[in-house]
Amino acid sequence: MDVRKDAPELAGALALTWEAGQGRTLADLTASLDAVCDRAEDAADGATVITLWLGATAPDARSWPEETTIRQVNRWERAVRRLERLTAVSIGVASGTCGGPALDLLPATDYRIATADLRLLLPVHTSRLWPGMAVHRLVNQLGVARARQLLMWGSELTAERGLRLGLIDEIAPDATEAVRAAVLLLGRAAGPDLAVLRQLMLEAPVTSYDEALGVHLAACERELRRRRTPDPAGEAAPDTPDTADAAGAYGEDRRGPA
Repeated sequence: MDVRKDAPELAGALALTWEAGQGRTLADLTASLDAVCDRAEDAADGATVITLWLGATAPDARSWPEETTIRQVNRWERAVRRLERLTAVSIGVASGTCGGPALDLLPATDYRIATADLRLLLPVHTSRLWPGMAVHRLVNQLGVARARQLLMWGSELTAERGLRLGLIDEIAPDATEAVRAAVLLLGRAAGPDLAVLRQLMLEAPVTSYDEALGVHLAACERELRRRRTPDPAGEAAPDTPDTADAAGAYGEDRRGPA
């Protein structure tokens, strides 16, 4: 794991940083990302913020990944998916010319910060776009039409265009200060409820209403239990037999009134 000296601290929570610098192999990136996920999962209260600094690369560094194996690619994709499913809040920071893993990681974060000079290079090797899971995430988040314009006819993404597309949430003149503010604000949202909400949003475009209803009702039941039994630590009350109410309501809705 890489620790930046200018990384902001978060009182009462675990603040982790990770940096994807130039020249790192896919195996090294995978191992270090897994190490950060390990620490986030080990946090007792789940109050964790992970900041991913997508380090600048050479202006002509479009080749990604370098020579590797499909097994290593699978390990990398699993590490990114693991990051995407943590109870921790993840913040992606991109500045300057970013290539390599940037397009894989940025869509997997909860909040994305860019500086005005961002040039996000699409991962292209011998004129062919790398068909990794970044394609899936971009289509899922931006829609087919916008993802097609970017992936098929684009070569790089600027900060302004990223903001218009919704891939970037904030363009900041000072990335460190923007991260500091985001950590303090978003750190309060870290925890199991964040993971549930994130999963509901990610699954919504590919899940029918009837398929999604039961999961949403279960999430609503969890929130109702929390309101009835507030916990000083802000944690939800443990599961009770009332959990069956959500499933029962779902089944009743599908069957209709007796």
